[in-house]
Amino acid sequence: QVQLVESGGGLVQPGGSLRLSCVASGSGFSGSFFRLFTMGWYRQATGKQRELVAAITKDDDTNYTDSVKGRFTISRDNAQKTVYLQMSSLRPEDTAVYYCKLGATSWGQGTRVTVSS
Repeated sequence: QVQLVESGGGLVQPGGSLRLSCVASGSGFSGSFFRLFTMGWYRQATGKQRELVAAITKDDDTNYTDSVKGRFTISRDNAQKTVYLQMSSLRPEDTAVYYCKLGATSWGQGTRVTVSS
């Protein structure tokens, strides 16, 4: 079974930056196996549905929701079994709990991002 642990959230002022990390681990879960999966970052604001923010495939193809294009960048380090979300020019509306997802069904516990002055 795979475990996903997110980190890097916190409180930041509008216009600021944060980098989120999500590390995958599990018995026998190697980097070679990790690289086969599409990884995604999702977020859920209070009172709203969880939404896809960005995803990266095994071939490093990426896609982003429109509201973060040009501000967020998803990347991965397969050897470290880690996916990153670099967030810049943060806005109050980016405030949410951010979750990473491996493949179709494995979720992390989330890390909270608050953008406020």
